[in-house]
Amino acid sequence: MSEPSAPAPLTFDSPASRDRFEALVAEADAVSVDGWDFSWLDGRATEERPSWGYARALAERLGRAHAALDLQTGGGEVPASAPKLPPVTVATEAWPPNIARATALLHPLGAVVVADEDEPPLPFGDAAFDLVVSRHPVTTWWEEIARVLAPGGTYFSQQVGPASVFELVEHFLGPQPLEVRRARHPEDARAAATAAGLEVVDVRSETLRTEFRDIGAVVYFLRKVIWMVPGFTVEQYRPQLAALHRKIEKQGPFIARTARFLIEARKPR
Repeated sequence: MSEPSAPAPLTFDSPASRDRFEALVAEADAVSVDGWDFSWLDGRATEERPSWGYARALAERLGRAHAALDLQTGGGEVPASAPKLPPVTVATEAWPPNIARATALLHPLGAVVVADEDEPPLPFGDAAFDLVVSRHPVTTWWEEIARVLAPGGTYFSQQVGPASVFELVEHFLGPQPLEVRRARHPEDARAAATAAGLEVVDVRSETLRTEFRDIGAVVYFLRKVIWMVPGFTVEQYRPQLAALHRKIEKQGPFIARTARFLIEARKPR
């Protein structure tokens, strides 16, 4: 049996370019990616924000609610930014580092963090909340949301839309089939909410500009947003990273398009 061939050596335009690549990648591969705070990317990547202002709109709804549930809270940063939380505020999270982070952030504000694997059923009784929210959920279990909402209650969510940042995804994974590119379409969310017995009162979508200004920003992003390139590691994708590093150095920031949609649905009284 022949020995496996050695990987092709990485090529750079100069030793200085190679050294910058290695330094940027090593830095981004070592930094913590716990929580849902992207401030490490300040000055290294930018993303346009949707015009509807999710955090502001969420804060208004939290200020009016009596019992609220934040699904897949991450590190708890979004509800913690609200000036006022409801008397009963619960957040769920599956990833242990984020559970600890969200607990430390939300407990002093009177909110409870529940470890939950994000699989039905939700660990709450029927009609327990008048507001359920989620920002960028991996999965939306519409039947469970409808079950835990009180009559007249609202689900309010900003979600990732179809083919979001796929310029970057396809650089690493190659062209994706149509069904993958169309996944997470807002009209599918509307249909699923309606099928669960909810009344959809608002759906909006926008495509926004995202810039990655150095290869370290790309590494950090893919380590943090783990579903973009599943199983991403620097070693596995080093050739693609090197090629993208060369492209950024020659052409400037790598541009991708981020898809976002807002959906609000109400449970009939």
